[in-house]
Amino acid sequence: MNTSGVLELIDAEIERLTQARKILSGSDGLGPRRETSNIRSFGSRKRRHMSAEARRRISEAQKKRWSAVKRAAKKAA
Repeated sequence: MNTSGVLELIDAEIERLTQARKILSGSDGLGPRRETSNIRSFGSRKRRHMSAEARRRISEAQKKRWSAVKRAAKKAA
């Protein structure tokens, strides 16, 4: 399938999901908007930390994936 065909399918899916969201939220886009605050409180959210060991394992796994892709590309070429 070519790129333009994929983009058309994605656009159609986005439109379908947008319509479903409007139906589920009970909004047709013409009613009054809810009051929302532009100020977000990020101070109370706790940041999640990743250990050095976890970062190392993720790094090694990604390097393994990259090497597999490179090997496959060499075989194909």
